[in-house]
Amino acid sequence: MGAVFHYARGRFSMLPLAEGLVLICSMLIGYELRLDDMNALPLLHGLVFAGLMLLAMTAFGLYDDAVEEPFRVTIQRLLMAYVVSLTMLTLLFYLLPYAKVGRGVFAIASVFAMAGVLTVRWFAHRAARRANPGRRVLIVGDQSDADEVQAILEANNERISSKIAGMFPLTSLTQAEQSDMELEPERFSALIQNRGITEILVTRRDRRNGAIPMQLLLELRLKGYVVRDLVSFYEQELGLIKIDHLRTSWLVFNNGFDQSISRVLAKRALDLLFASALLILASPLMILAALTIFLETGRPILFRQTRCGEGSKPFEILKFRSMRQDAEKDGKPRWASRSDDRITRVGRFLRKTRIDELPQLLNVMAGDMSFVGPRPERPFFVDKLGEKIPYYRLRHNVKPGVTGWAQVRLPYGDTDEAAARKLEYDLYYVKNNSPFFDLIILFETVQVVLRGKGQ
Repeated sequence: MGAVFHYARGRFSMLPLAEGLVLICSMLIGYELRLDDMNALPLLHGLVFAGLMLLAMTAFGLYDDAVEEPFRVTIQRLLMAYVVSLTMLTLLFYLLPYAKVGRGVFAIASVFAMAGVLTVRWFAHRAARRANPGRRVLIVGDQSDADEVQAILEANNERISSKIAGMFPLTSLTQAEQSDMELEPERFSALIQNRGITEILVTRRDRRNGAIPMQLLLELRLKGYVVRDLVSFYEQELGLIKIDHLRTSWLVFNNGFDQSISRVLAKRALDLLFASALLILASPLMILAALTIFLETGRPILFRQTRCGEGSKPFEILKFRSMRQDAEKDGKPRWASRSDDRITRVGRFLRKTRIDELPQLLNVMAGDMSFVGPRPERPFFVDKLGEKIPYYRLRHNVKPGVTGWAQVRLPYGDTDEAAARKLEYDLYYVKNNSPFFDLIILFETVQVVLRGKGQ
C-alpha cells in the first residue's frame, strides 16, 4: 500500500511538468499552423499561456496529491480551470497591446492545449488504476453494517474496484472476558496478511463496549494502510456526514470547517460578482414574473419572511409570492409541500422553474445570504429541529445560500425526517466548502432546474 501512495505522489509531481510542456507546445503549434512562420514563434507567449493555465489548474485542486477521484470529476475540474484561465488570458492578450495574440492562433492553441492535457490526464489515471488494482476492505465491527457498506462500495466503483475482503466481528465484553482477548491482535494481523487487506473500516459505533485493537490500528496506519471510521467512510464515499454515527470529538479533531479570512473574502467577492451579473441578465424575467403575479392575485408581489442566517441571526428573505395572501391566516407555520393547495397557478410555475428565488439575489447583495450554502429555515422550524436533530445548528456556521449541496442531492422533502437527511449534506458542505465546491453546486443546480428535480 505504501508503494501505491509513493507512486501517486510521483505521478502528481510529474503532471505539472508534462502538462506545462503540452501547453507551451500548443501555443507554438498555433503560431506554426496559423502563420506558417517559425521565426514568429514567441516563447514568452507560450510561457505565459502555460503559466496561467497551470495556476488555474492548481487553484482547482488538479495537482493535489491526495486527489484520487473518478476521471469524470477530473474533467469537471479541468473544464472549470480552463474557462477561468482562458478568461484571464483573453483579458491579458487583448487588453495589453504588446501581449496581443491573434484570435486564430489563440483558438488553435486552446484546442491543442485542451486535447493534450486531457490525453495526459487519461494516461495518468490509467496508470494509477493499473498500479492500484483495487481496494480490499476489512470491516472491524458489527455485521449489521457490512451489507450497507458493500452496497456503497459496489456503487462507487468508478475509480478502482472495491470489495469487502474480510470481517472482524466485535461483541460486547464483560470484565471476565477481557483476558481472553489477548490473542485477538494476532488473529487480526493474520487476517490482514492472508487476505491482502488494503483498508480497514471500523464500523463499531460504541467503542467503549468493544475490543477494538487501537494500538494495532495505529501501527497499521503508520505502515501505510488506510484506516477509517464509519463517519469518514460516508463522508468520502457519499458526500455526507451521517449524524446517527457522529460524535462531537470527530468534528473537533477532523480537518475542514475552514472559515479563514481569505476564504470568506473570496466567497464574498464571487457572490457580489455573480449576483450583480445575474440581476442584470434576469431583470426582464423578474419584471415579467412580477407582472403575472399582479395580474393573477394582485399585491404584494414580493413575499417577505424571517429566516435564520449565519450565526442564527434573523434576516428577512425575499421571494416572489407564490401562495395566496392568506396562506397562513391562522398564524401557524407549516411546511410547504409540492401539492400544497395554497400555491397559485402562477406560483406553481415560478416554483418549478425556481424563478420565485430570484429576488434572493438582493439578499446576496446585502450580505445576508451567499449564492451557495444551506437553505435558510424559519426560526420556528430551527427551534423545533434543533431540539430533535443533533448538531442541527452547526449549519448556521456559514451563510445560508440560494442553492446548496442538499438541494442538488436530494428530492423535495417537507418532513422532519427529510430535514435530518438534508442536514447530513449541509454538514458536509460546512466542513468542506471551497470555491471549487461552490462552482460544482452551481453547475448541478442548473441541471436540477432544467430537469425539474431537487428542492
